[in-house]
Amino acid sequence: MKNFRASIDVMPHDNLLDPQGKAVTGAMGNLGLPEISGVRIGKHITLHIEAADQKTAEAKVEEACKKLLANQVMERFNFKVEEVAG
Repeated sequence: MKNFRASIDVMPHDNLLDPQGKAVTGAMGNLGLPEISGVRIGKHITLHIEAADQKTAEAKVEEACKKLLANQVMERFNFKVEEVAG
């Protein structure tokens, strides 16, 4: 078995309201940063996978995202899987 590390980004769909992002965007002006706008808040997840190969590791990450890590009605996800030593 090989070891892999996945980096996953989960973000709200572009057409959905992001109240947390909107609040942060509004606060930027108060911080003297009015040129920053359109903030979207999501989550970044890293995890380790043991798998026979890259393709199997990617399939497991996609399954985890679809079943648990992302609410596909409200969120989209993308990920990158890299082999790591050890």
